[in-house]
Amino acid sequence: MRLMGLLMNTPSPRATLDQAGSVAVVITTYNHIVFLDQAIQSVLCQSVPAHEIIVVDDGSTDHPETVVSRYSPVRLIRQENQGLSAARNTGLTAAVSDKIIFLDADDRLCRCAIEAGVECFLAHPDAGLVYGGYREFDAGCTMSESIIRDIGPDPHLAFLRGNVIGMNGTVLFDRSRLLDVGGFDVTLRRCEDYDVYLRMSRIHPVANHHGIVAEYRRHGNNMSYNSLEMLHWAQRVLERYRPANGSGPAVAAWRKGRAGWRFYYLWETVWGEAAQKERRPLMHRVADAMRESPTVALFQFSRRFLQRVLPPGVKYLLKRLRGLRPPPPLKHVRFGHFNRTTPISRNFGYDRGTPVDRYYIEAFVGAHGKDIRGRALEVDDASYCRQFGTGIVQQDVLDIRADNPRATIVGDLSVPGVLPQEAFDCLVVTQTLQLIYDLHAAVTEMYRALKPGGVLLLTCPGITQIYPGNEGENWFWSLTRAAAEGLFSGVFGATNVAVEARGNVYAAVCFLEGLALEEVDAAKLAVLDTAYPVIITVRAVKPKEG
Repeated sequence: MRLMGLLMNTPSPRATLDQAGSVAVVITTYNHIVFLDQAIQSVLCQSVPAHEIIVVDDGSTDHPETVVSRYSPVRLIRQENQGLSAARNTGLTAAVSDKIIFLDADDRLCRCAIEAGVECFLAHPDAGLVYGGYREFDAGCTMSESIIRDIGPDPHLAFLRGNVIGMNGTVLFDRSRLLDVGGFDVTLRRCEDYDVYLRMSRIHPVANHHGIVAEYRRHGNNMSYNSLEMLHWAQRVLERYRPANGSGPAVAAWRKGRAGWRFYYLWETVWGEAAQKERRPLMHRVADAMRESPTVALFQFSRRFLQRVLPPGVKYLLKRLRGLRPPPPLKHVRFGHFNRTTPISRNFGYDRGTPVDRYYIEAFVGAHGKDIRGRALEVDDASYCRQFGTGIVQQDVLDIRADNPRATIVGDLSVPGVLPQEAFDCLVVTQTLQLIYDLHAAVTEMYRALKPGGVLLLTCPGITQIYPGNEGENWFWSLTRAAAEGLFSGVFGATNVAVEARGNVYAAVCFLEGLALEEVDAAKLAVLDTAYPVIITVRAVKPKEG
C-alpha cells in the first residue's frame, strides 16, 4: 500500500501544463439525449482543451447521434447495452491520451476541470488519479454548496472509510495506470467507481486539489436514488477489500466504512429525497430499513426524534463534541473583533502586512510564469515580471502618472494608441481594470498591443473594499467571472480566454476587514468557492492569425 495522500495548492511557476500529457474526456450516455448537449458543451469550453472527446452510446434508443453530429471534434462510439462499466471501458481502450476523465451525460464539467486536474498531476506525477470538488444542481438550476473532501495521509484507508471523491466526473485518471489495475469491473451494476478507487489506492498515490470541477445533476432518475440497491453494491464492493488481519487501522477503517454506508443509505431509504418523492407510506420505508439492519434503523429513528425535540443550542454542542463544525444556531454567532462598524484596516491590510488578495494574484501570475517572456509590459512597476518572468528581453512599465520614474510609457490604457501595436509578447495587468471607466476600450487596446500569440495575464477585484476618501471616486468596477468572460471573449474570442474566480467566504471576510496575509490561515484561502470571488483572473491569448 502506498501511504501517500497528497493535497495540491498551486503548481510550480515554471511548470507547463503540457508536461502532464494529453487529456481525453469520455462521455457515457444511455437514453440521456436531453442532457447530452450540455455535457458536450461543458467539455468544449474548457480553459485547457481536451485532446479527445469520445461519446460512448451504451445502446440508447433516443438517437444521441443527432446531438453528437453537431460537434465535429466529438467522436461517437455505439455498442449494445452492456452497462456503465463496460461503456467506460470502451472509452478507456479507444482513447490514446495520457490522462482521462469520465463524465456521465447528465452531468457537466466546470470550465477549469482539465486545467485543475493537470496542474495537480504536475505537482504529483506518480499519482494514479487526482480529483477535485463538485456541486449538485436540480431542474431549477439551484446549486448546492461545494463538496470537497481531502484524501488525507493514507488514501486506501480513506476509501475504506467511504467514497471521499463522491462524483466520478471530478476525477482525472492516469490512463495507463487505470488500464494496469483492470479498468472498471463489468460485474458491478453500481459503485464501480468506488471499486476502482479502492484498487488504485492500494498501488498508486492519490492527490486532490480544491477546485470545483464538476456539477452533478439531480433529476429523479439517478442510479444513486435507489438507496437499498446502492447499499447492497457498496457493501459488496467493500467486502472485497476486507483486511486479512483482525486488528489495526485498516480493520478500523473498514468497519467504519461498513457502518457509514449503512447509516447513510438507510437514512436515505426512510427520509431521503428520493424516498419522499416515491410517496410510499412511511411504515413501508421503515420496514425496508428494519429488514436491512434493525440496529441501525432504530438508531436512525432515535436520531430523528432527538433532532426534532432538542433545542438548537444543545444540538450545536453535541455536533461540536463529535468534532464537527456546524453553523451556530440563531443568535449564537460570536462576532469577536469583527463586532464593529469600521474595518480593522481601511488600507486593504497594507498597514499590517501583505493584503489577502495577493495570495491569489501571485499564485495566478506565478502559475503562468512561462508566458512572461520576450517583450513584457506591467502596470506601475515590473515586480511580477521580475519575480516570475522567463526570458524577458525588454521590460516596459505603463502608468497614467507622469511622475512615476519606473514608467517607460505614460498614458491611459483606454485611449487608443497609448501602446504600440503588436509589440508585446506578454502584458501583466493586475488590479488595474477597476480604475478604468471604459472597459471595452481598455481590453481592445491590450488586444491591439499584443503580438499574435501574445498573452495577457490580468486580475481584477471581485468582493472588495475600495480606496477610502476621494481616491475611491476613480474606482468604477468589480467584476464577476461571467462579466469578465463576456468582456474578454468579445475581443479575444471565447476559445482564447480562460477566466477563473478565486476566493471563499473566509478570504472575503478577511480581505474586507483588512487583515494581512501573515495573520490568516493560508490553508483556508486555498479552498475555492466561486460564490465568493475575491479575485477574478484572466488569461487571454491573441490568435496567431491576428
